[in-house]
Amino acid sequence: MSRVLKVGTRGSKLALAQTEWVVNALKQKFPDLRVETVIIRTRGDVITDRPLREVVGKGFFVKEIEFALLNGEIDFAVHSLKDMPTDLPDGLTIAALCNRVEPRDVLVVRGWQGDESDLNEVVEHLPERPKVGTSSLRRQAQIKNAFPNWQLCELRGNVDTRLRKLDEGQYDAIVVAAAGLMRLGFQERIACVLPVEICCPAAGQGALAVEARVDDEEVLSFLM
Repeated sequence: MSRVLKVGTRGSKLALAQTEWVVNALKQKFPDLRVETVIIRTRGDVITDRPLREVVGKGFFVKEIEFALLNGEIDFAVHSLKDMPTDLPDGLTIAALCNRVEPRDVLVVRGWQGDESDLNEVVEHLPERPKVGTSSLRRQAQIKNAFPNWQLCELRGNVDTRLRKLDEGQYDAIVVAAAGLMRLGFQERIACVLPVEICCPAAGQGALAVEARVDDEEVLSFLM
């Protein structure tokens, strides 16, 4: 194939790792396939000084990438499925869904030295009123219901940034998606997995979506 396919992605380590996984999977099936990665900054990457729920709009981590796809600047895109709105722009389709990894949320605790444990043991390790970081309103509401004495604090940033803020002592624990830690090789940081009865994960969490133009039959032939 003479055409070099361009894949669009955000520039975080997690986004790049996820895109690399998809590209490697494609090359295993099509060894001669040539793919170039194009990094695109989204609104969610730019706005870091306040919770996204305070900003009007949706698709904060995908919209700019979808614009580039519609304009022909890239040929396909890799997203975390949970970041995608339920309605796709006209002309685009989800061409592939990758195998889903652990979909649940996890608790990462500052100074935790043990192996992954159960929730009760981890809770006993925490202070009486721990500062727990998460910017997700979904997570905050569910955790507040289960643990009314926990102090829930805003936490933005990519996985590396969140772990750094935890280790610096800004929080006693943070709540993040297991999938992100696993894909970056940080699974040893998981203190415990949060049962879905306590913290139900976002729809599509742990899955990757590959988006393409509906009329690009050549690209779709590789992805579908």
